[in-house]
Amino acid sequence: MEAGARGYVLKAGPPEELFQAVRTAAAGSVGRVAEIVGELVGQVVDPEQDLSHREIEVVRLLAEGRSNRAIAEALYLSEATVKTHLVRAYRKLRVGNRAAAVCRGLLGLT
Repeated sequence: MEAGARGYVLKAGPPEELFQAVRTAAAGSVGRVAEIVGELVGQVVDPEQDLSHREIEVVRLLAEGRSNRAIAEALYLSEATVKTHLVRAYRKLRVGNRAAAVCRGLLGLT
């Protein structure tokens, strides 16, 4: 939702649920499955939050000059997961690039 999604449905749900969610989103409302709304709200990233343990690991490896691929290999993650951690760290640190993340992140990671 934070990234701009207009709805959410469970992949195991009935097809009619998907169709209804698409219709609802197309009409300008938010389509969702009622039982997961509370869970989704709790997962929205708060920009004031501290970095998670994994985000700290990623920023430290970033400070060593490692590429996303090298970070992924070191932490046994996919590159896509590393990118997700970086995006969240950037948001929390209020920065827009790798160098700023390293500068700001390391100040708070010592």
